[in-house]
Amino acid sequence: QVQLVGSGGGLVQAGGSLRLSCSASGRTFRSYAMGWFRQAPGKDREFVATINWSGGITHYADSVKGRFTISRDNAKSTVSLQMNSLKPEDTAVYYCAAAGRSWPPSQFGSWGQGIQVTVSS
Repeated sequence: QVQLVGSGGGLVQAGGSLRLSCSASGRTFRSYAMGWFRQAPGKDREFVATINWSGGITHYADSVKGRFTISRDNAKSTVSLQMNSLKPEDTAVYYCAAAGRSWPPSQFGSWGQGIQVTVSS
């Protein structure tokens, strides 16, 4: 298992930017694929982006492709989500998560705390 602590988020106007970060401890960070998910009130949790253990492969949901960028720094044991051109429909609680080395990830077993992101019209 790996322990995850998220940071960032907040309130921003439509068209603005935010950067979310997640710090890991426990098992070796570079052994895990990482992902970002989000959940709006009354809706199911949905996939946002994922990155493999080395950082060489990424995948994005169609709804955020071209606007969001996932990255990782294994030396600092962190994963980030840069969010640009934000829209009101991006408003949600965001979560970072860790999986195994397999690609694509078959299971996300460790989750960070929720990070509130609110985008105003």
